[in-house]
Amino acid sequence: MISFFQAAVLGALQGVTELFPISSLGHSVVLPTLFGWDIHQNDPFFLTFLVATHLATAIVLFLFFFQDWMRIFRGLGRSLRDREIAPDDTDAKLGWLLVMGSIPAGVIGVLLEKPLRSLFASPTSAAIFIAINGVLLLGAERLRKRAPEVATEDGSDQRIARRLTWGNAFGIGAAQALALIPGISRSGATMGGGLLAGLSNEDAARFSFLLATPIIGAAAILKIPELFGSQGDGLRGAAIVGALFAAGAAWLAVKFLLRFFETNRLTPFGIYCIIFGITTAFIVAT
Repeated sequence: MISFFQAAVLGALQGVTELFPISSLGHSVVLPTLFGWDIHQNDPFFLTFLVATHLATAIVLFLFFFQDWMRIFRGLGRSLRDREIAPDDTDAKLGWLLVMGSIPAGVIGVLLEKPLRSLFASPTSAAIFIAINGVLLLGAERLRKRAPEVATEDGSDQRIARRLTWGNAFGIGAAQALALIPGISRSGATMGGGLLAGLSNEDAARFSFLLATPIIGAAAILKIPELFGSQGDGLRGAAIVGALFAAGAAWLAVKFLLRFFETNRLTPFGIYCIIFGITTAFIVAT
């Protein structure tokens, strides 16, 4: 169904594009068609294969930010114990912001994932939405709400917790649900939402990666029985290869992006998406 070579390519592709704001699902729909592979987005075996690559990506994100997650969990525990969020408890505030942001994406995902994937499953529509994703990235940069300059030595988590409101977190989580449409990037939507809420590119990227971890992980864990059930027959070897390549690519991608956004913006990714999306739509249509 999927050769080891195809699994390696698709795994590496997923690991990079899940974190780069260019849509992993959109590229997973489009590129097999461009390569001439008989792999389609709604094939049951392909969806089962993606479960393994998504789980690998979520594990990498959790391990990459492991110490941060431990602080966040302890902060959530303190707030539950004290029944309040202390004004100076950044970890607790950040934890509940992540919870607030996960709610809309989780609810919308459960209700609309299958209908949206079926409706926009063609390579042509995925290419068009990749181009639209590029426009959204450029628009977020242009309309970004700049945070006031404050002379402080606060770290990224402190800035995020201070800047974001509960409504901001909920809105960013709702924007994340747009990634159910092949071609719209999950990380792009959350980074763009962070910019509109006043975060810097660096802080928006960090919040995006933290927010992606529970969403991607929970979605993969819920579907992992498919991989070990009858749908995984003849696929598990390729799934392991794909997961390993996805994990390696995701680790390199998050390291690169955290450094990249210290001084750069979403603009290059927006331009790429517009050019790639329009070009691919033309090729697929003809």
